[in-house]
Amino acid sequence: MTAALRRSFDSLQVPNFRRYFKGQVVSLSGNWMQTVAEVWLILSLTGSGFAVGVATALQFLPIMLFGALGGSLADRFAKRDLLMVTQALMMIPPLILLGVTVAGVVTPLMVFGLILIRGALLSVDNPARQAFVMEMVGPDRIVNAVSLNSVIVHSARVAGPAVAGILIATVGVAPCFGLNAATFLFMIWALYGMDRKCLAEPPATDTSESGRVRAAVRHVMKTPELAMPLLLMAVVGTLGLNFQVILPLLARLTFEGGASSYAVLVSSMGAGSVIGALITGARGKTGMGVIAASALAFGGLAMAAALMPSLATEIPVLALLGASAVTFAAAINSTIQLAVEPEMRGRVMALYSVVFLGSTPIGGPLVGFISESADPRLALVLASISGLIAAAGAWWISGRNRVRARLETA
Repeated sequence: MTAALRRSFDSLQVPNFRRYFKGQVVSLSGNWMQTVAEVWLILSLTGSGFAVGVATALQFLPIMLFGALGGSLADRFAKRDLLMVTQALMMIPPLILLGVTVAGVVTPLMVFGLILIRGALLSVDNPARQAFVMEMVGPDRIVNAVSLNSVIVHSARVAGPAVAGILIATVGVAPCFGLNAATFLFMIWALYGMDRKCLAEPPATDTSESGRVRAAVRHVMKTPELAMPLLLMAVVGTLGLNFQVILPLLARLTFEGGASSYAVLVSSMGAGSVIGALITGARGKTGMGVIAASALAFGGLAMAAALMPSLATEIPVLALLGASAVTFAAAINSTIQLAVEPEMRGRVMALYSVVFLGSTPIGGPLVGFISESADPRLALVLASISGLIAAAGAWWISGRNRVRARLETA
């Protein structure tokens, strides 16, 4: 057990990644706190599941539209410096939201607008963070580092909603916005203290931004090792990974709970995701076989979650669902990072962000409409179908790869 735990945290031996890990835990906890508060505020102001879907979609719409350009910036500039700028700018929307909420003048339109601004900054920040991981740890530790990065995200998904649920139930949503703004300072401090000599310099290039994006798309299209995982993520990202929309509606409409019930559902799924990420990091394996198995588990567990009769029975199933979801996403992420050329990494990881997060503007409103007009359980059934489709696709691709390998060695 001790050896397995040591393997799970192998990347933390790298000092720069260790600082990054600490900063991300704090910053992303604040981000999840804000996300829970925003969604609950919209639900309180409108009472509409579709509005919740729109709010979630607006956060990721800029990634869908401009994520590839954000990745181009990540390839052009030093990622550490770029992240320091985006982290500083991302303090502005929560501070404004804090002000209008405390003043009692907040409206749904204001919340939508500030979410959109935050999403625009995220379209640059997210691909830079994805590509920065390889720059810190190198190819030998990338599978472990991607899994630990998932641990960061989902540990924050436990801590942030838990704190948000307590704050919303006791003093309201406003403190969540103020605390989130403060957490960015910690991330900026972590980035500032890194050893620049241990980070790769951005490649020099005179290519235009649009030309660089087109080159990345062409590179992906002619490289099956990149195109197929991205296609599978697009399917699950659009139809299955919409839990920011599903969970608040499941808490309120299905289980007739409040903010605390919502926080419990998010935290339970996050806790399972942390465990799944640690197991994935300890195994250190990736590829189509892992993608297929995790997609199959995701599909089966999403169907089980749709059938659970109570909040108490839903919690453990969501934890297992979170573990399968993070294993699927981490396997695709690390598979892509190992296959992509270094000079293309920022742009290709931006395309990964587009299909992982940027698919939400399509799936989010659809899931919100289904949940409001019928039942949030049907959204979980849709997630199940997407997982089973991805599992079938991954098994087919894995079979083709095995046949090709045998033919090449014959």
